[in-house]
Amino acid sequence: MAAKLTEDQRASDLAALLQNGWAHDPERDAISKTFKCKNFVEAFGFMTRAAIHAERLNHHPEWFNVYNRVEVTLTTHDVNGLSPLDIELAGILDGL
Repeated sequence: MAAKLTEDQRASDLAALLQNGWAHDPERDAISKTFKCKNFVEAFGFMTRAAIHAERLNHHPEWFNVYNRVEVTLTTHDVNGLSPLDIELAGILDGL
């Protein structure tokens, strides 16, 4: 089972994601980012590649897609906030 991010992890790992365009929602203790693609097919491909990684991690994003835009929110419901799984999946999504 995952554990909430420690204060040290928040200071290093979360801070790095915030510098890369992720936003923190302190009320939900979640992070979110909007990915913009060239068109719908590219956005769908991004979501398909993301889904493969999410399934491997057994950690699934909340997301919303309209045409070329994919809005992603990450939080770990089991711990009621951010965990290392969110940090790992955010890094993978940034790499896609």
